[in-house]
Amino acid sequence: MDLEALLKLPPEEILRHDERPSADDLRDPVQRYFDDVHEGMELPKYIYQPTPTHLFRWSAGIENWHRIHYDLDFATNHDKLPSVLVQGSWKQSVVPQYLKDWTLPNGWPWKASFQHRAMLVPGDVLIMWGRVTEKRERDGLGLVELEIGMKTHLGTESMPGTATVVLPIRGGRPVPYPFVPPRD
Repeated sequence: MDLEALLKLPPEEILRHDERPSADDLRDPVQRYFDDVHEGMELPKYIYQPTPTHLFRWSAGIENWHRIHYDLDFATNHDKLPSVLVQGSWKQSVVPQYLKDWTLPNGWPWKASFQHRAMLVPGDVLIMWGRVTEKRERDGLGLVELEIGMKTHLGTESMPGTATVVLPIRGGRPVPYPFVPPRD
């Protein structure tokens, strides 16, 4: 389902359209080749609905002790926020996973850039999305430019950005590991 159609659904229905690969899919991934990609192509949508427990566990895991991420009373009464907030570092962690999953097993997520533009709170349904904007060959490698982001179920873009991934060209040379960027 395309992103615009997905955003027309109620939140509980959006949750049913998560396109994250299963553990089995990740254990035995089918290679996506540069040749298979076209401009305008949408990447799978990863759908999340963080809970206060998720936020607390993330804060503990990365030792981010700012109370706005796990203490509802502090967040709402002291800082006058609508609720505890989803951590920017959690959103950042979704991007490399998303790009890695799309390029497996022999592609490479090269670079990504994005901004944090909206406060996210538990209960928000979050859609990590991507779209191919350009593709080109360089040094025998397939470079794919992407527009990426994380929208809420209300359509708010909370994390607009771009990324470049490298995919193998069918019948071409392998993408080197570790990846070394092609020369300009």
